[in-house]
Amino acid sequence: MRRAPLGLLLVAVACLPESFSPDVGEPLAQFCDVADSDPSTTVSWSGGIVPLLKSKCFFCHSPEGRSPIGIEVGRLDLSTYTSLRAGGAVSGDDIVVPGDPCASVLVEKIEEYPSFGARMPLNGPPFLSDQEIQLIRDWIAEGARED
Repeated sequence: MRRAPLGLLLVAVACLPESFSPDVGEPLAQFCDVADSDPSTTVSWSGGIVPLLKSKCFFCHSPEGRSPIGIEVGRLDLSTYTSLRAGGAVSGDDIVVPGDPCASVLVEKIEEYPSFGARMPLNGPPFLSDQEIQLIRDWIAEGARED
């Protein structure tokens, strides 16, 4: 095996930048849209969000769920508005930031590439559809009210 001459290695090292921080471009947050996709339609907690959470999330994030690992490990209970807003062990009350779906951990965890942990639901696919994710985003953009 041939080795590079020492002089060549020294020149290569001397040309390295002082910092190895990758140039990854602009933060992705600028691409996140906080606007309600349909301002003429109000998303209801009881009529829109609860049925969605029951069908997709209560298996793990409800005390009555068949496998309440989401409560046992993450301490995130989605079974009531109050428990959702309290958040979990990691998210805290940033689980839902009224008016800002981009800052809401709930939205991050159901979208394709969460910055930490696994995408939810943990037993997916199937994951939430684009329309279901948009419904949650719109509810948060509208203020995440309990109505």
